[in-house]
Amino acid sequence: MTGRLTGLAGSDSSPWKMFSYFSDHQHDVLNWLWYHTWLSTLPIVLGLLISLPLGWLANRHKWAYPPLITVTGLLYTIPSIALFVSMPGLIGTQILDPINVAVALTVYTVALLVRVVADGLAAVPEDVAQAATAMGLTRRQRLTKVELPLAVPVIASGVRVAVVANVSLVAVAGTIGVPELGQLFTTGFQLSVDGPYYPPIALGIVLCVLLALALDGLVVLANWLTTPWRRAVKGA
Repeated sequence: MTGRLTGLAGSDSSPWKMFSYFSDHQHDVLNWLWYHTWLSTLPIVLGLLISLPLGWLANRHKWAYPPLITVTGLLYTIPSIALFVSMPGLIGTQILDPINVAVALTVYTVALLVRVVADGLAAVPEDVAQAATAMGLTRRQRLTKVELPLAVPVIASGVRVAVVANVSLVAVAGTIGVPELGQLFTTGFQLSVDGPYYPPIALGIVLCVLLALALDGLVVLANWLTTPWRRAVKGA
């Protein structure tokens, strides 16, 4: 056994062996990639749904801005491992339940996006808001038809940061046994003898980077699709 592991950490330990490692473990790697993808994206959706009303509240009532921004900002200082481990006691799940990671990352996403939403709404020009009111729009209509669409580019920039951060943080959950791409890093160190076994580590890094780029591209596309007025201005 020692001889086999020594061989893994020696001549077979080149990072470029990640292609053959993927070929040999394709089913497991694709399964981990799927888990990593939904664990990265679900908290973004949930976090955005929570952050929108909180950000609106912080912008609408100036007295609410300092406490909301302070509290949500402090949430991001909680170490991810501590939050992952404490989730079962807080929400009554099993220690290896992926829901723990989804809920924890939703907390982090809210911590990032509340300020972004508030600042995005605050950046809407006052004369535009007044013009919308003069046209007969109610407060709710003004928010949904004018203010939120104009704030989309600012909010999207925050979502892009949250997406990339989540892809990175999900990998940390591999240390507590949750199935995702972090398992590749754990495997690389478990098979180490004279040093890390690099093929799974390199494969994990490449897949995390590609996943982050793909999700970031989807956010950019969504921003482009939901702001046709920006394309009209540029084309004028």
